[in-house]
Amino acid sequence: MAAAEAGAGASTATQAKSSAAGVKQALISLSDKTELAYLGNGLQALGFSIISTGGTASSLEAAGVNVTKVEQITKFPEMLDGRVKTLHPSIHGGILARRDQEHHLKALNEHGIGTFDVVVVNLYPFYNKVTSGVISFEDGIENIDIGGPTLIRAAAKNHKDVLVVVDHEDYPALLEYLRGKQDDQQFRKMLAWKAFQHVASYDSAVSEWLWKQSNKGEIFPPNFTVPLSLKSTLRYGENPHQKAAFYGDKSLSLVNAGGIATAIQHHGKEMSYNNYLDADAAWNCVSEFESPTCVVVKHTNPCGVASRQDILEAYQLAVKGDPVSAFGGIVAFNTIIDEDLAKEIREFRSPTDGQTRMFYEIVVAPGYTEKGLEILKGKSKTLRILEAKRSGKGMLSLRQVSGGWLAQESDDLTPEDITFTTVSERAPQDNELSDAKFAWLCVKHVKSNAIVIAKNNCMLGMGSGQPNRLESLRIAFRKAGEDAKGAALASDAFFPFAWNDAVEEACQNGIGVIAEPSGSIRDSDAVDCCNKYGVSLLFTGVRHFRH
Repeated sequence: MAAAEAGAGASTATQAKSSAAGVKQALISLSDKTELAYLGNGLQALGFSIISTGGTASSLEAAGVNVTKVEQITKFPEMLDGRVKTLHPSIHGGILARRDQEHHLKALNEHGIGTFDVVVVNLYPFYNKVTSGVISFEDGIENIDIGGPTLIRAAAKNHKDVLVVVDHEDYPALLEYLRGKQDDQQFRKMLAWKAFQHVASYDSAVSEWLWKQSNKGEIFPPNFTVPLSLKSTLRYGENPHQKAAFYGDKSLSLVNAGGIATAIQHHGKEMSYNNYLDADAAWNCVSEFESPTCVVVKHTNPCGVASRQDILEAYQLAVKGDPVSAFGGIVAFNTIIDEDLAKEIREFRSPTDGQTRMFYEIVVAPGYTEKGLEILKGKSKTLRILEAKRSGKGMLSLRQVSGGWLAQESDDLTPEDITFTTVSERAPQDNELSDAKFAWLCVKHVKSNAIVIAKNNCMLGMGSGQPNRLESLRIAFRKAGEDAKGAALASDAFFPFAWNDAVEEACQNGIGVIAEPSGSIRDSDAVDCCNKYGVSLLFTGVRHFRH
């Protein structure tokens, strides 16, 4: 008797499996209906029965595709303003049932549930909705998809038996796969990975939005996800033996934030790993200035900075600040590059010999006139020409360390945000104070230990990245030469010693004004030293370390 019952059970499961295999079903529910007609007609031509929902079903029918609506399968109408459509055993049972488990198929057969071989779903446009402008909290909540992610996750989990597609660009590959009657598990796994990643990115946007809605004063959430999207595979990393890629950050906070990641490349070789780092440093620096400014960067350090109402003069002065370093560097402008400026960039000769035409890896600016762009393209086939939007303020800065990440607010302070307090006997003249502020704005973009010498809105010399501040100061003076006399000097951090050290050396070299944060136990020595030499000393109260 038991044997007979077991045999009957096996027979029932086999019939269910056979039935499931004989009826190919595809479930399609899309918010973004790009290429829907192509997909629907392609699946129908392959003998699939199409099950669909609401607007997707209507679009398919309009394209001449025969459709069975979900409610005909579930025997239950859409309800709660569309919140409940596919959340039903007749749908999820047909997706999650394993075809190699006879008891799964028997259960489907007992309840009259058919299997799904293909699930094509994308989600409510939550990201676009909450970044398109001011929306109410309630409207944001209504744009959180529930049924879609559930379908996607179910199909992705059972990818061995169900093909899940979330991107219209995968429709041709899906149809080609089905036409070939293949059983390529790698293809299925890749679709499943893409599906889970799609849902993860979607959930990260919802999570970020909800955190900001409920914790307006807190910067650092206890947990968060950074949704990265591959933009390009790079030739190599910092060095040729390192593989590398470039990812865009899809965080809501970075929408319309500008910066190099969203820059348009008009011309030249593909960007490299180091190109991105250098271009980012140049663009972040030049974006700080309100007056027409040119910044030249080499290895992420500004080696030339100048501001002038005449941008051509600013460019010439920026290059002259350190023409040896400028050669092969990145040149950035905060003004549109027109025909005249483009000609100057193309033809300008190195101040070192007056003959060698200056060579750059990258030119970056907020825009180009048609003629200006044409002229720049003629400078070199390899010259990378970038158009970028001004970098935003108030961003969260992330940096990786082994096994973790550091997060901090971006360093957005400008000279207008702080007070330059005179602590010496001699107060700076107006032009000296202006020079000090310019130098201070430059030094925040130089790697520590950082010293900048500037005069007349032009950086004359800088020292960067030295283990001690005195060496950075000496490098800056060597570059500035005799022009340092009467100039302003800015330091990114306080001077630990004054006498027979950096402060006294600066005074002896003819500096007119020094700007530094203060904070040393020997600050009084710096004051006394400056008083001895008649140099103005300004305390800013703000440090600008850059590691």
